Amino acid sequence: MQYVEVLVADATYHGSEPLTYSHNTRLMPGSIVIAPLRAKNVLGVVVRTVKKPTFTAKPLLSVPSLPSLPSALLDLLSWMPLYYPAPLGVLAQLFLPKQIPKKPRSLPSFTLSQTTKTLPNLTDDQQQAIDAISGSGLHILHGETGSGKTRVYIELARDSVHAGKSALILTPEIGLTSQLANDFRNVFGERVVVVHSQLTDATRAHIWQELLMQEKPVIVVGARSALFAPIRQLGLIVLDEAHETAYKQDQAPYYHATSVAARLAHVHHAKLVIGSATPLIRDYYIANAKNRPIIRMTQTAAHTAPVERIVHIADLRNRNDFTRSAFFSNALVDAIENTLRKDEQILLFLNRRGTARIIFCDRCGWQAVCPHCDLPLVYHGDKHIMRCHSCEYKSRILFSCPECQNTSIVFKSIGTKAVAAEAERLFPEARIRRFDTDNKKAERIEEHYDDIRAGNIDILVGTQTVAKGLDFPRLSLVGVIIADTSLYFPDFTASERTYQLLTQVIGRVGRGHRQGHVVVQTYAPDSPLLRSILQKDWETFYQTELKEREMFHFPPFCYVLKLVCRRATSLAAQKAAVNFASQLTVANKRLTIEGPTPAFHERIQNKFVWQLIIKSKHRQELVDIINALPSGWSYDIDPMNLL
Repeated sequence: MQYVEVLVADATYHGSEPLTYSHNTRLMPGSIVIAPLRAKNVLGVVVRTVKKPTFTAKPLLSVPSLPSLPSALLDLLSWMPLYYPAPLGVLAQLFLPKQIPKKPRSLPSFTLSQTTKTLPNLTDDQQQAIDAISGSGLHILHGETGSGKTRVYIELARDSVHAGKSALILTPEIGLTSQLANDFRNVFGERVVVVHSQLTDATRAHIWQELLMQEKPVIVVGARSALFAPIRQLGLIVLDEAHETAYKQDQAPYYHATSVAARLAHVHHAKLVIGSATPLIRDYYIANAKNRPIIRMTQTAAHTAPVERIVHIADLRNRNDFTRSAFFSNALVDAIENTLRKDEQILLFLNRRGTARIIFCDRCGWQAVCPHCDLPLVYHGDKHIMRCHSCEYKSRILFSCPECQNTSIVFKSIGTKAVAAEAERLFPEARIRRFDTDNKKAERIEEHYDDIRAGNIDILVGTQTVAKGLDFPRLSLVGVIIADTSLYFPDFTASERTYQLLTQVIGRVGRGHRQGHVVVQTYAPDSPLLRSILQKDWETFYQTELKEREMFHFPPFCYVLKLVCRRATSLAAQKAAVNFASQLTVANKRLTIEGPTPAFHERIQNKFVWQLIIKSKHRQELVDIINALPSGWSYDIDPMNLL
C-alpha cells in the first residue's frame, strides 16, 4: 500500500495542505487521479509520496490512463500559493479540467510545410528585434502600434518549433484570440491550439487531454488561463498587449499573468517576451533594474511610404465648436462626412457604456441611484431602463421626480449608446455598429471581425473593446469623444491608464494602410500628458510618472495589498477596519498602512465596504497577512488600481 498527498481540484476544499490518500500501486508525482472528497468524486494531482499516516487514509477511486502532469507545471503549482495565496482547491482547478473526456481526440500531425501564406519581408526594426531576443528570460518588446509585433512573434515561434519546443502566445481578451490564431495558422496550419475560458467545459477538457498527451511542438494561443495548459516543453512565452488590465485575475487567486509567465519561463528556461506599445511602468522598471533587454520598434510594418497621422484637438469647453451636434465637434462631423465619401471607416471611441451616466432632477437635485449599491444608475435608451453596472439592478425609467414630482428629469454624461444614436441621426445612410460589454454574444467584435475588415461596417462605436490590438485596413478616422474619462479617477494608475488607452485607440489608424486622421475632444487641451501621447514621447511620461510613484511610495517601489471588509452597516465596517488596522500596526511596525477609509464604491449589494491599503518592500509580509486574514475580509495583492 502506498500513501500519497493529492491536490484536489475543487473550490469547496479550502485547506492549505494537500490531502492524503492510499493506493495499491506506486504513483509518481504529477499522476492524475480521481479522489473522494466528502460526497463527491473529484480530479486531483499527486504531489508527493508520504509515510503511512496516523489516521485511516481514504483510497483513491481510480487512476486514469494519462501521462503525468509536466514537471514544470508541478513547479508552478507549488509556487502559486507562495506568491498568490489562495485555497489549494481553487489553485488546483487552474491546472485540471472539470472531468476527463471518455473518448480522447488526437491533434493533427504537424509539419512546417503546412504554411499557407507568404509573409511579407521583415522590416529592419523587426529583424533587429528578432536578433535581440536571444537566450531565455525576460525581454520587453516596446513596439509602436502598427510596427508589426505579431510578425516578430511568428518568427520567434518558428525558431522555437525548429528547436523542438512549443510556444505559448497570450492575448488579454478572448475577442482577440481569433485574429491572433488566424495569423499563426497562416504559418503553422492546424497545429495552432486555442485555449480560453469561454470554450465549453467539454471542449476545454478535450484540449487539455490532447496537450497533455502531445509530444510534438504546438502553438497555443489564448487568454491568461492558457498559462496552466499542460504543455511539455516551452521555448517561448509571449504576452501581447501586456499593459492590459485583463491579464490580472479579478478573483482568487488574484494572479497577474506576467508574474506567472515569468515563473513558467524560468522553469522551462524559455524566452519571455512582453510586447506592448505602452508597457506597464512596473514591467519597464523591472527590466531596467535587472538589465534585461528592452527592444524598441518605431518603424511602421506596412511596406509603403510612411504616412503621418493628422491630429485635431477639439476643446470641449468651447461650445461654439459644437453647433451641429452636442456630442461631436464640427471638426469631427466634417471629418466623418469626408471619410464616408471616401468609403473608408470611422471609429468613435468613448470608454463609457450606456446612454446617460447621470440621471437627476433639475429642481430638487434628486439623483437616480441603485438601492443596493448607492451608485448612479445608467440609462440605457435602447431598452428604456435604468441599470446598475455593479449589481445589475434594473428599474423602469422615471418621467417625474419621486421627491418633488418635477417632470424635468435631466440625463447627463453620455455613453456609447448615446454616441451610436447621435451617429445614426447625423449619418442615417451609414452602417453603424456598437461594440462594448453590453453586447450579446452574437454582437461581439470577434463575431464581426471579418465584416469590419471587408468594409461592411462604416462607423464603429465602442469602448476599450475596440482599442486593443485589432488591425482594420479600411479604418482611416478615429474620433475620441471625451479623452479625459479615466484621467481624473482618484488612483495612482489614472495617468498610466489614460496614456495606454489613448495611445492604443489613436494607434488604430496611421498603420501604413492609408492616411490616418484623429480628432481628440478634451477638457484639457494643454495637458502635458496629452502632449506626450500625441508626440509619442514615452520617455518623458515614464520618467515623470516614476518620480511621482517613488515620492508617494507606490509600485514599483513597493508591494501593495488591498484589504476589504463588507458589513451590514457602515459603522460595523468602520469598526472592523479600525480594529484590524490596529492589530497589523502592533504586529509589524515596518508596514505602511493607509486607511481605513470607505471604499470608492462605499456600498455594494446592500453591504457597506471599507478598505485598508498595506504597503511593504517585502512581499512575504503581505502574504503572511493574507494567510492570517479574519473571516469576512477579502483581498487583492498587486491590485491594478485602488478604487
